[in-house]
Amino acid sequence: MNTISTRSLEQQRQEFSGKRFLAMPLAGTIVWLFIGLVGATMPIEYAVWAVWIGAGSTFYLGVGISKITGENFLAKNKTKNVFDRLFMSGVVMALLVFAIAMPFATIDHTSIPLTVGVLAGLMWMPLSWIIQHWVGYFHAIVRTLGIVAAWYLFPEHRFVVIPAIIVAVYLVSIIALELRYAELQQSVRSV
Repeated sequence: MNTISTRSLEQQRQEFSGKRFLAMPLAGTIVWLFIGLVGATMPIEYAVWAVWIGAGSTFYLGVGISKITGENFLAKNKTKNVFDRLFMSGVVMALLVFAIAMPFATIDHTSIPLTVGVLAGLMWMPLSWIIQHWVGYFHAIVRTLGIVAAWYLFPEHRFVVIPAIIVAVYLVSIIALELRYAELQQSVRSV
């Protein structure tokens, strides 16, 4: 099996970039759809818990979905790649933003979809840089701008409108990722 040290960074970047990247966006879509439904139908206390529980369960749902999509995050025979570690550093960076989200939530519980929605979208930035594709930049920027606008424009409906924006951005991102993946597969077949 290849190790990190025997392959160039460019080879490792190409290996990382050749992935489908579908499981986690699907998980995020499901979770934020659930959050929006709870926000639309349940008292605010349940909507608050839906965001916290949903944010905490997205990764685990993504791991399960990865087995269906063929990405299998927990496969024991995966080749180590520095870009996996770089991306995970971006994930940890985003999770550290909870240090801002949690205290802010104690002051204003309606801030939770704003802060969690933005911080969970930050990890798309390094993904875009690594795979050299616009989808991550689109996702992070449009998601953030949409969330902030909705937070100001719809103060009474933050637990519904913000998840709706996030789900819409996820759907566009999933389509873009699938088109990108199909293009990659086509180029591999034509070689």
